[in-house]
Amino acid sequence: MIILAGIFGVLAVVLANIWLANQRNAMAQAGNVPRDTIVVAAVPLKFGDTLSEDKLREIAWPAGAVPAGAFKTTKEALAGNGTRQALQAIGANEPVLTTKITGPGQRATLSAVLGEGMKAVSIRVNDVLGVAGFVFPGDRVDILLTRAVHGDGGSDRSYVDVLLQSVKVLAIDQVADESKDNPQVVKAVTVEVGTKDAQKLTLAAGAGQLSLALRQAAASKGESTERVTLSDLTGDTPEDVAKRQAELDRQKAAEAAAAEERKRSNEKIDGLAQAVERVGSQIDQLSKVKPAVAPAPQPQEVVKEVVKYVQPEPPARATIGVFRGVKLETYDVPRQK
Repeated sequence: MIILAGIFGVLAVVLANIWLANQRNAMAQAGNVPRDTIVVAAVPLKFGDTLSEDKLREIAWPAGAVPAGAFKTTKEALAGNGTRQALQAIGANEPVLTTKITGPGQRATLSAVLGEGMKAVSIRVNDVLGVAGFVFPGDRVDILLTRAVHGDGGSDRSYVDVLLQSVKVLAIDQVADESKDNPQVVKAVTVEVGTKDAQKLTLAAGAGQLSLALRQAAASKGESTERVTLSDLTGDTPEDVAKRQAELDRQKAAEAAAAEERKRSNEKIDGLAQAVERVGSQIDQLSKVKPAVAPAPQPQEVVKEVVKYVQPEPPARATIGVFRGVKLETYDVPRQK
């Protein structure tokens, strides 16, 4: 056992020496890698901060891994007529790239943040449509369009479409600083879109109501969408919607028929009133006519005649009229003796 322990101990020492030698060789080879310099931020920079020598510094960087748009020296980063400003938040020791700062003498405005061929369009929102103020510059959102269309049957149909997906937010109200992290309710959100999408947003703003849906930070790809209608909220089938619409149409038709019946009744009442008025005026005219005076009778020969009055038999049936509302109904009934 003592001999085996000694053998294993020697073997462990040999393996440790081999591993340490390999590590020293690797470090020596790493020290021989070509080095270059790169400009990084010496302090954290915010949107709109002006670059200066005390805010930048140079560090060693592998020559084959220099990021595109990086500066090798501080003098190169500050070269040109005028100062440069940060277009987005840059952390300490983070490389300063041309895409993150303005050109010489250029201000940190929204136009400097726009990508090639892109446009900035503002959308009016409120505390609900703007995702309760939790949308910040640099976030990605989907833009939804809600509108109501007047159908052929006289009813309004409401639906929601996904107008645009994965749209970059440039600014909220008049703040374009991506380092802003305090939620606030805003009235407008400015997004970065292409020319055709800018036309869509401008047209949609007058056609319906726009709202935002905040996307996951890593979810930049589009997804398949479909239109959502009121029937999707209740789970009704197209047959159910057709039946409900038919019932509404039947109720409207019944209301229209009742209104027409009331109109005809009013016309009949007006006709009866006019007839009564005409009869009254004729009676008044007859009452104003003076009776004619008959001439004195001339003496004539009197001829006496005996006239016997015979009471006629009353008719066996009689006609009775009954007013039901404004409608006159007649009935032929036997006369009571």
